Amino acid sequence: MKNSTLNTDRRVDFNARQREFAAHIRDPENNPAPADVKEPRMAMYRELFFNNIEGFLSGNFPVLRKILNDTQWYALAQDFFAKHSCKTPHFSQIPEEFLDYLQNERDSQDDFPFTLELAHYEWVEMALSIASEDVATSAQELDNLRNRNIALSPLAWPLVYQYPVQKIGPAFLPLEAPEQATFLIVYRNREDDVNFIEITPITYRLLEIIQEHEYPLAEDCLKQVADESNHPDPEFIIAGGLQILKELAEKTIITLS
Repeated sequence: MKNSTLNTDRRVDFNARQREFAAHIRDPENNPAPADVKEPRMAMYRELFFNNIEGFLSGNFPVLRKILNDTQWYALAQDFFAKHSCKTPHFSQIPEEFLDYLQNERDSQDDFPFTLELAHYEWVEMALSIASEDVATSAQELDNLRNRNIALSPLAWPLVYQYPVQKIGPAFLPLEAPEQATFLIVYRNREDDVNFIEITPITYRLLEIIQEHEYPLAEDCLKQVADESNHPDPEFIIAGGLQILKELAEKTIITLS
């Protein structure tokens, strides 16, 4: 019985020391270092763990890194490291954890108003680059497209942002959202390159309609767009939509059954 109690005490003590050690590594300003660990060793641990996290962030959010000076960037990375409790042990999922932090935990009046949208856009590029789905590689027969069943490629993501995230960089830092939202398709092509296309709201709506059904008929999707647009010449909308679908199919954004 005494040995069992002793083992339990040791385990509790070890867990408590582990939490103390981790708390200091994550947030050294607010958590003292373990008393029996020398400062040079703790400094080495702090640098090692933080540099790993910061390296993954800067590698996956290069534009966000460029538009912030060193002080701003390292403060952001340290705040994430200190505050966010990651739900995954996989480094490849750290960018998604960072998005969760920006959306639900970050609270700084000094951030650019587009920070979350820019980070999401950069995450999408990363996520598509490592996605396990295959790109359609066979040539698609585009004749009589109007009467074909279509689908959106799983490697093509329609997106809408309040800010023109694809243009943001050190020379362009909008502080107010424009009146018109930005509509994009980010996709991976046959060569496994990730690209984007800026699209119109009506094209975005067409892609939404396609996603709402399982391999719908192209003509049905186009007719719905034409009806919703209240255009005096629905056939004009349908003809324009067919041309758009053809261009998207050539890029494997749209697939045909």
